[in-house]
This record gives sequence, structure tokens and C-alpha cells, in this order.
Amino acid sequence: MTQNSVKNPKFELFKNEVLGKNVGVLGVGVSNLPLIEFLNGLGAYVTAFDRRTADKFDDGTLEILKKNTKGMVLGEDYLDRLDGMEIIIKTPGIHPNTPQLVRAAENNVIVTSEMEIFVSICPCKTIGVTGSDGKTTTTTLIYEMLKTEGYNCYVGGNIGRPLLADVELITPDDIVILELSSFQLQSMVHSPNIAVVTNIAPNHLDYHKDMNEYINAKKNIFTHQSMDDKLIVNMENEITDAFENEASGEVVKFSLRERPKHGAYVYRSKIYFDDEPILRKADIKLPGEHNVDNYLAAICAVQGLVKKETVSKVARTFGGVPHRLELIREFNGVKFYNDSIASSPTRTAAGLRAFKNKVILIAGGYDKKIPFDGFGEIVVEKTKAVVLVGATAEKIRTEIEKTCEKHGTGEPIITCYTLEEAVKSAYSLADDGDAVLLSPACASFDMFKNFEERGNAFKEIVALLGKEEL
Repeated sequence: MTQNSVKNPKFELFKNEVLGKNVGVLGVGVSNLPLIEFLNGLGAYVTAFDRRTADKFDDGTLEILKKNTKGMVLGEDYLDRLDGMEIIIKTPGIHPNTPQLVRAAENNVIVTSEMEIFVSICPCKTIGVTGSDGKTTTTTLIYEMLKTEGYNCYVGGNIGRPLLADVELITPDDIVILELSSFQLQSMVHSPNIAVVTNIAPNHLDYHKDMNEYINAKKNIFTHQSMDDKLIVNMENEITDAFENEASGEVVKFSLRERPKHGAYVYRSKIYFDDEPILRKADIKLPGEHNVDNYLAAICAVQGLVKKETVSKVARTFGGVPHRLELIREFNGVKFYNDSIASSPTRTAAGLRAFKNKVILIAGGYDKKIPFDGFGEIVVEKTKAVVLVGATAEKIRTEIEKTCEKHGTGEPIITCYTLEEAVKSAYSLADDGDAVLLSPACASFDMFKNFEERGNAFKEIVALLGKEEL
């Protein structure tokens, strides 16, 4: 690819700011390697910081680090050795109020993030998507609609590669779509031109000190917008609906059940934007009302950029993103669905509602300190049996049993120690025509690196059913 021949003055300023400076990159995941190479190419003196020791990196990663850094600071005490850095680029998982980073900022060290830098120097229109549920699907839908319309688009943030490494290739006519987590947004002082908030419910309370901090982090997706920018919110979510009162620019809303003054909604099995019908609800290939919600949000984001025929074409052909209600196999009349992305009770509830018949649910995982209040109601309503695994198994069991006692009902609840054991137990409970759904309602970190690894493990276990003695 050829570099953008039009100079981006913001990028030129950034190059001058990092040239010859000691830049510390905190966190050496695969996604940060292109960033380290990029900074080294700009003439920065890069030091890589990571909690892991050198023996935990593969040879390829070590080779890139040795070639593109002036040194590495590794081990549990890596944050205590930031002396000498002039700029620190932190990974989103490190809280901005970490004492070592606060001290560095007090000593006039610039503490920032890859995403914060990128949004501040990006030369084209940016669309940001955040929310407790539905971020990735909504982001991908926006990308698919714009790409199908003919735009040259880049996708980044929580998905894709670090876009800062590609900033020289981006032109003013391109469009960038960003999936943004509360971790990325918490310290942001720039907002995208179009901000989408799908919904907000308790999440990541193991990271944020309380719900208010979580909400305020999400707000940064629009807090720094101008009058010419746009905020898109879920009208049915009380928290996001109230954001209208703090918006600087145009506010567009979406709703499954009501008609907003300005925005997207469902009426008589059709999706409308204001007075214009856009597509039939039945055209949407993705299952579940939560995916209709995702389409409403995406339609608001691309309004004025994409023809309704393009939206309809994407709806009929887009089959979804992996690990999101993904049908992976039918074996002996039992269908297995991978919804590993569901790392909160609200996300699992949305997945359960996508099924007409009761399912066998596999749930449980890392405890993000979010409440399961009310979760038992949807589980009892939509499942015929539950298989629990991981650190939150007993927490979820208590909620389900409390609901069963309240209604005078009961259903099998089995606790397992491994995902493999959970899959085999779920299959043993299934009859011909049943569905087994992995939708954990929790993060994966007690047993897996991320939800993708968890989902892939589930796929591998299901693929082996019938090929070994159960």
C-alpha cells in the first residue's frame, strides 16, 4: 500500500513529539507489537514493559522486541521501574489511577494510550461504539454497511490491529470505526465524531471502583464532541437515554418498542428511520431481538452515508461474528451454540431470549464483581437444565435456586470442574431437538486468556463428541 501523499498536520506534530523521546509501552500483547515497531520507526527510544518474564514470550515476539526497543523491563515489579520515561503509552487493562502512573503524571510525564493518540490525530471521520453488550456486532455491522456502500474503512479499538500504526495510510475520505471499552475510554480527552452507546448495565466492577466510574468512563465517548458531532443512544436504557442532557451535538435515539422523536425504531415488523422504512425485520439473518437492537444502532450511525438498499443487503447476508450465538455443530439431534462473548448476565439473558424453546445452558467463569440479581428469573424461564463451571458457579447456583424456591419449581443444576466435563454433562441431559448453549454470563479469566480462547475450546470439545467414549 502506498502512504497517504497528503500531509496530516496532526500526525506531523505527533512525529515531532516522539522523535528522540524515551517512550515506554506498557503491556506487550500481540496487539502492541505493531505499535512498538511503529514508534521505533518514528525515531522514538522505546522501552517495553510487561509483567511477564522473558521466558514467557515466544521467539518471534522476543525478536521484534530486541529489534525495535532500546530495552525491556519485565517482571512483577515492572511498574515500579518507569524512571526515565518521557511518554508512557499504557495498555487499556492498566487503570489510569494506578499509583505509579499517577506519580509519573505528577512528574510531568505524558501518560496516554494508543487509542487516545489515534483519535486525536486521525485525519478522517470516526465512528465510536461502546456499551455493555453488543459492541462488536454493532461495530461490525457499521463496517459492513459502509464497506458495501463503497467506502474505504478501517476497524480498530477492541477489534483489529492498533490503528495508530496505520495512521499514515488513512486519508480524509476514509472512515474509521472503533469499538471502545470502558478501559479505553476512561482517560480519553477526545471523542469520535459519531458516538454510539448500545446500552449500559453493571459490568467490569472488578476494574472500576463503582458503577459511577464505569458510567463516567463510557460517557467519554461523547463528552468531548463538538456541536457538529452526533450521539446515538438506546432510548430504552434509562442510563443512556439520560445522556441526551449532556450532549453537545445532534442526538439520535433507537428503540425496539417506542418511536423516538428522531431515530430508528420498529413498527409493524419493519425498521424505520424517522418516517422512512429501511428494511423488514424478517430480513435480518442474525437471531434474537438483541440483534435487531444492534441493527437499529448501526442504522442510526450510517444514516446519510449509506442507502437503505445497502442496509437491506447486509441484513440478508451478514451471518454474524464468531462466538456470538454461533451454531457450531448438530450431533445426534442436539445443536451446540457458542456464545462465549456473553461475559455478563444481561448478555446471556439476551442470548437466551433468542431461542423459542428451553435450552441447556452452560454458564459460569471469572467473577467481575457484578450482581446476578434477577438473573435466575430468565434462566428458569428459558432453560431446562443448567451446567455451571468456574469461579462463579456457586454464586449463580444460589440465584437460580432462590428463584426456583420462589416459584415452587425446580430443574437440574450440575456443577463441573472443567469445560470438557460441562459439555459432556450438558449433552447427557439433552434430548433430540434440544440446544446446548455456552453463554457464561462471566468473563473467562479464571480458566482462559479471553472469551475467544474459551469459545474455541468449546468448539474443539464439541467437535470430539462421538469420537471418544463419553
